[in-house]
Amino acid sequence: MNQPRKVDQDDIVRARNVLLASGRRTPSEEVDAYRVLAQVSPVSYLPLLASALQHLSYDGGSGKRHASCLALCEEAVAVARSIDPAEPGRADVLYQALNTFQRELYEVGRRTEGLALRAEMLAMGRAQAELSGDPVVQGLGEWAAGLSEEGRYAEAADAMTELVAAMLPGGPRSGALAWSLLEWIAALHDAGRSGEALAAFGTLVGMEATEAAEDRGPMACHLYSLIGYAQMLDAYGQSRQAALARQEALVLLEELADTGERKVWSGYQMSFWAVLLSMSSAESGRSASDGPHPSSGADPMHWSPSAKQCYFDSRHALREEVDALALRAAEDPDRHLAELVRLNRVLTIRSAVYWESRTHRFAKEVHSLFDDGVSLARRLIRHDPEQGKQTLARNLIDRSTFHTATHEFGPALDDFRQALSCLGEGD
Repeated sequence: MNQPRKVDQDDIVRARNVLLASGRRTPSEEVDAYRVLAQVSPVSYLPLLASALQHLSYDGGSGKRHASCLALCEEAVAVARSIDPAEPGRADVLYQALNTFQRELYEVGRRTEGLALRAEMLAMGRAQAELSGDPVVQGLGEWAAGLSEEGRYAEAADAMTELVAAMLPGGPRSGALAWSLLEWIAALHDAGRSGEALAAFGTLVGMEATEAAEDRGPMACHLYSLIGYAQMLDAYGQSRQAALARQEALVLLEELADTGERKVWSGYQMSFWAVLLSMSSAESGRSASDGPHPSSGADPMHWSPSAKQCYFDSRHALREEVDALALRAAEDPDRHLAELVRLNRVLTIRSAVYWESRTHRFAKEVHSLFDDGVSLARRLIRHDPEQGKQTLARNLIDRSTFHTATHEFGPALDDFRQALSCLGEGD
């Protein structure tokens, strides 16, 4: 058991007065008070001190990190570890402290240490799951995302397979299953397990179809999943099945253009679209030299800070590269135009993912990029008709999903029909 220590009585009185005072106390004052009282009554105050240290490290109201954020998070972990293992709440306190500390380690680029803490969190999650009988292991998703960011795709795929297997019996009621399925699909695909990736995508499509049919989910999410599924089918050479998926998507889009969504939904379907869009460009957007890559199937809100910063900061260099390449493509399109089209799509998707959560500026910031992609693909047809038509279809579908995300269902349908015509799948 934690043993109380001898502490100056005046310090104890001052600490208690701070906590009992009717006026508002600052997070720093609270931490100082708990530091004193935790020495007197560790059972009562160590958990409160660990929580207060985390609160002090980051001000959620202002969005600002404390100057000593890392040290405060590290202290919170040390405090949580010092709680008597016999205390029933210790595991929860320690898990939360580890979670806060690992995020901060990733924030400052100490990724190896951050991943090690995620491994410890997973071990705790397994122990808790064994005690509670809960099949869903806490920390498994964070561990898989960390592995994926390090390029350890096979291990990430195994972790996500375990997680989804535990979640599937509970169904989609909480909404978490769809997001985990997206991460599972991406991990399997990145690991080269094509058959499993397609089967997982089929599971997602079937679930979204049921949710939309029973008015428990947006038709738009069913549409996005069908389009993503078709793109993966094409990537694996299953063009006939891809064409069938696109025909299903066409029927959905025709209904959306005619009547709109059957119900009003919150904005989460835009995030769902952004994740699927980023998955579609994962390979073409990767470079060995541009830093850690986010887990391609994860919501950007759950990317590690360093991977997120690398991904979004790359937009500026991409913009410069696209502008410079546009000049060369104007002089020698046969040599440079195809690469310009590819890079412009990478820039477009990274920009769309960046602006998606900034809804008041989203459409304004990215509309012209989707338009540029279509215009460039039309130019490419004149120099390489076969590749140009395939590229135009892909970019039209990208723009169609963008129009859907902004509830412009008529233009979305027009673009989708033109894309099907390019692919020889129109009426």
